[in-house]
Amino acid sequence: MAHFSSDDEAMLQAMLRQLFQSVKEKITGAPSLECAEEILLRLEETDENFHNYEFVKYLRQRICNTLGSMIEEEMEKCTSDQNQGEESGYDTVVQHVTKKTQESKEYKEMMHSLKSIMMVVVESMINKSEEDETRSQDQQRKLQENPSSCCTDNCSDSDSSFNQSYKFCQGKLQLILDQLDPGQPKDVRYEALQTLCSAPPSDVLNCENWTTLCEKLTMSLSDPDPMFTDRILKFYAQTFTLSPLHMTKEIYISLAKYLELYFLSRENHIPTLSTGVDITSSNVIRLLKKVRLLNEYQKETPSFWIRHPEKYMEEIVESTLSLLSVKHDQSHLVSQKILEPIYFFALVDTKAVWFKKWMHAYYSRTTVLRLLEKKYKSLITTAVHQCVQYLGLCEAMKADGILGHSKQCGKKQKSFYYSGQEMQYIYFIHSLCLLGRLLIYKQGRKLFPIKLKNRKDSMSVTNLLVLFTQIIYYSPSCPKMTSVAHSENYSPASMVTDVLRILCDQKECAVECLYNSTVTETLLQPIHNLMTGTVAAPDCSETALIHIADILARIASVEEGLTLLLYGENMNSSEEESPTGVHIIAKFSKKLLDEDISVFSGSEMLPIVKGAFISVCRQIYGTCEGLQVLLPYGLHESIAKVWRKTSLLSERIPTPVEGSDSVSSVSQESPNIVAWEDNLLDDLLNFAATPKGLLLLQRTGAINECVTFMFNQYAKKLQISRQKKFGYEVLVVQVASTAAGAVALQHSGFISALITELWANLECGRDDVRFTHPRATPVDPIDRCCQKDIIDRLIILNSEAKIRSLLNYEQSHIFGLRLLSVVCCDLDALLLLEAQYQVSNMLLHAQEENTFETSENHRDFIIDGLSVERNHVLVRINLIGGPLERILPPRMLEKGDDPYPWPMFSSYPLPHCYLSEVPQSADIKHDSDIGEMLSCFKMSDKQTEWIENCRRQFCKTMKSKPDSVSGGALGELLEKFVLHLTENPSECYFPLVEYTATDANVKNESLSSVQQLGIKMTVRYGKFLNLLNDAAENDLALVLKHCERFLKQQQSPVTSSLLCLQGDYTGHDWFVSSLFLIMLGDREKTFHFLQHFSRLLTSAFLWVPRLHISKYLPVDTIETGIHPIYFCSTHYIEMLLKAEVPLVFSAFHMSGFAPSQICLQWITQCFWNYLDWIEICHYIATCVVLGPDYQVYICIAVLKHLQQDILQHTQTQDLQVFLKEEALCGFRVSHYFEYMEALEQNYRPMLLRDMRNIRVQST
Repeated sequence: MAHFSSDDEAMLQAMLRQLFQSVKEKITGAPSLECAEEILLRLEETDENFHNYEFVKYLRQRICNTLGSMIEEEMEKCTSDQNQGEESGYDTVVQHVTKKTQESKEYKEMMHSLKSIMMVVVESMINKSEEDETRSQDQQRKLQENPSSCCTDNCSDSDSSFNQSYKFCQGKLQLILDQLDPGQPKDVRYEALQTLCSAPPSDVLNCENWTTLCEKLTMSLSDPDPMFTDRILKFYAQTFTLSPLHMTKEIYISLAKYLELYFLSRENHIPTLSTGVDITSSNVIRLLKKVRLLNEYQKETPSFWIRHPEKYMEEIVESTLSLLSVKHDQSHLVSQKILEPIYFFALVDTKAVWFKKWMHAYYSRTTVLRLLEKKYKSLITTAVHQCVQYLGLCEAMKADGILGHSKQCGKKQKSFYYSGQEMQYIYFIHSLCLLGRLLIYKQGRKLFPIKLKNRKDSMSVTNLLVLFTQIIYYSPSCPKMTSVAHSENYSPASMVTDVLRILCDQKECAVECLYNSTVTETLLQPIHNLMTGTVAAPDCSETALIHIADILARIASVEEGLTLLLYGENMNSSEEESPTGVHIIAKFSKKLLDEDISVFSGSEMLPIVKGAFISVCRQIYGTCEGLQVLLPYGLHESIAKVWRKTSLLSERIPTPVEGSDSVSSVSQESPNIVAWEDNLLDDLLNFAATPKGLLLLQRTGAINECVTFMFNQYAKKLQISRQKKFGYEVLVVQVASTAAGAVALQHSGFISALITELWANLECGRDDVRFTHPRATPVDPIDRCCQKDIIDRLIILNSEAKIRSLLNYEQSHIFGLRLLSVVCCDLDALLLLEAQYQVSNMLLHAQEENTFETSENHRDFIIDGLSVERNHVLVRINLIGGPLERILPPRMLEKGDDPYPWPMFSSYPLPHCYLSEVPQSADIKHDSDIGEMLSCFKMSDKQTEWIENCRRQFCKTMKSKPDSVSGGALGELLEKFVLHLTENPSECYFPLVEYTATDANVKNESLSSVQQLGIKMTVRYGKFLNLLNDAAENDLALVLKHCERFLKQQQSPVTSSLLCLQGDYTGHDWFVSSLFLIMLGDREKTFHFLQHFSRLLTSAFLWVPRLHISKYLPVDTIETGIHPIYFCSTHYIEMLLKAEVPLVFSAFHMSGFAPSQICLQWITQCFWNYLDWIEICHYIATCVVLGPDYQVYICIAVLKHLQQDILQHTQTQDLQVFLKEEALCGFRVSHYFEYMEALEQNYRPMLLRDMRNIRVQST
């Protein structure tokens, strides 16, 4: 109040006037003062402009300023303290925070202050209003004294609804009570009821005689006159609509109690099961009207009962459950059973929408479940019994060969009569929906097991789900539609499937209920029976199989469900002992694709069944572990075979000719075939989700069609499937990692579309898109030799014409430089760009031009966004080194007088400040541990013993003194270890190759420009490390020439359109360059080592060019252009990452980026620029000494090391840029040796088995 000024008072008055003016019509139309208050209390619900009123904004701001921080603190406290149980729901948190807030000192002070302020404002407004009224009366008196100056108005305020209501409440209610007496004449009673209906319900309910009136109305509901009872129901409906909850609650309870007594009375003519329900009968019509009115209120009341005390809601819930639990004496025959209230509620609300709404919020769900458990568990018991009874009926009909409901379909429409069997079915659907909703919640599942009469075993949750599943394939497929909505599908299989779908979508519920062998075996039982030809198998229809496939696909789309299908609950059992779900599904899908199941031959629904089960398989082979299990079945070949057949059919469909009889059939057949073809392409495309799956896809020859299909879907902005949580990003990344995939992306138009979209985003702001759209290439030629691509338009801006062609030159060019920085992190891409475009010279020239003259012979660089970015890129592409070996200048300016202290340059060499301290020269002296290791080679023990001894000593040294594994000692260790290893035939994977070429033979052979630039880069790095001298360039060139000739002897040229398969390996040989540095530039030792090393399996995965178009690989593998490092090493990296570091795996998929792509880059360039030299040595040494599977373990260790960074950059949506640009800071191979040894224990047999199978890769 101390800060409440006259201006504030005037402002608040204006706000209130605006509010009253807006709601004036609503308030003046209210029949009473109480109704007017209720309208204001519910204004937020009814007025869409509520939050735009200035007074509401004022109150919100006041609350936020006073209580905002306290509310946030309480929310954080609740969030951190809440457990995972049922009680930790959102509603509980809201109630707790609300209670704490209302009890706080701040809240009470705020309310006191607001009341004080508003009292002043309102009093002032009232005084002003009275003054205005007095002034108006004076003017009126003057006008009356001079009647000729005015015209009279016959209307009087005494006729207002407020006054009428007031007079009614005071005088007429007792008269109406007397007139409603059953002894009164019909006309008198009807007139009294008419008067009651015209009065405001809230005024009636507030009267002292309301209780007596309520009793009279309830008694009058049994009146035989339909018009009279309709009037009462109309009054009830008005009450439900216009009155607050504490009033409508009394009406609801009285109506529920009336219905309960009505059903319990033997005097009423309630239909029985034998007679059925004729909804044209007057008695039934009157009963259904009362039930429907109650049901409509049931569905509406949850939207507002949270605003009222819990006791009101509890009374409504209890009266409802009491009514629905009414039971009759069951001593008479079942056929003469009187229908209970639940049957009629099921008739008007077949899918139990009322129960769904009551169970939605924790506030009401707690009360419902508590009452069900303590007093009304019979309601659940009868619902379960109804489901059991329906399944028994279906089984009996199947056994007798009766079609059941489907027999009645098409005979005649029975719109106004429901037989006893149909009422039982409607009640079954209601029970099914009720139980399905109950199972979603933990407290609901605690109501089980249920004990049933005439049944020894209790009905557990698992038993109930087994029962639901059996209904799918036992039930008839064409039931009678109820009167609720003829357009809805009420078939039992569809209804059960809907329930199971909802359970699948609730992870906690699915894990507890569905993911167990009992349920999955029941789902798979009809499939197993169809394959084995079991006589006792139920006649499982195609529709039932489609429903089963739908549920299986949802189970397989979740990690826990997939694990269950892959390995079962007993992960140690063999497939022969007990085949898991995946094997049954795969075998059945294979038979369907090969049309090897005679039952479905010629069926029109066969393609839909095929598609449904392929969809299940797609969820499985879209994961690395799932694909491993499905590999033996060759599903990619079967799907491709069906696709080719379907593709031929779609090409043969004739063009429909007008007037021809075949037009209708062709028009129906064509979309079906095209849709089936698209589904098959989508199924094949999903193999690309994993590296090995992409190999299988390319072997089918359908990669181009699949990528084109993916682009068409992308253009339509469609998701990949209903189970996929993300779009096509991961698939695009996987496909783009291979040569054939990149070509397919280019031919499909995908890359062009992405570049066009990029161009529009860079060069067209949102406001000018519709007015101007720069072309991707200029109208006038810029340079004769200009290539029309993004590099030339955004990066190499070396002419005025190119600069002028950009609308946003600086923004677009900075983006181009950032793109160049990311691309050049791949050293092969950097060498290619340097060879073709001389990007470093272009950037140096641009820096030189970006200067200004400060004195006669001195020029300074202009510091701007472009020069800073160019400086960063120049340092990045010209310096090789790990995190501690090179210093990259920042991209951001600093605060202070010198915003950019880093020196710029326009010529080489680079300033020394970008180089770390030169490491010490290689130490030739052997460490004692290394000497002990080398001594192993002089011993004459058995081969296997010295190999194991050497490996054991190596691990010990790496853990205790990792820095000693470097320099000349490391070169000698690798040389001797590989030499002795190749003397053991069992260790040799590739055969011995005779090589007789000399230096003179290869001296005149030429190397590619990429190789030549790679040599210069390697020697520059070697000199920095003090490992090489000036003559090293020629020696390394000779080594590379010898390697090319040596590997050519083992190559098998193939005919392919892929440029990468038409000659020598296109990239630089980073492994040979690394070995050359390890051997301190000794070319003879390097090449001799490589000759021996090439016989080992490890060479296939460390030395990338080793298997380039190698004759040791299957032809279909060579033709794909995919290296074993990709389809084997990175495949297992993704598989182990999902199992060992699941958060990182999820982060990759959320980012639309594949771990395989970045790991392929790391491995291809031997971690150059990502690790310091000593760690690169440790990576190579570890893989050579311990085995090729350690390549996988090291990558897993790196990703585990980066976990926090990866999660952070997933949130900032720059994960790919981070992983490509940033070095692996703080990572040391030796720190993760124990972790990698644990991985070896778990995964080595599987990895080495698959690595050894690359020569005869299984399809």
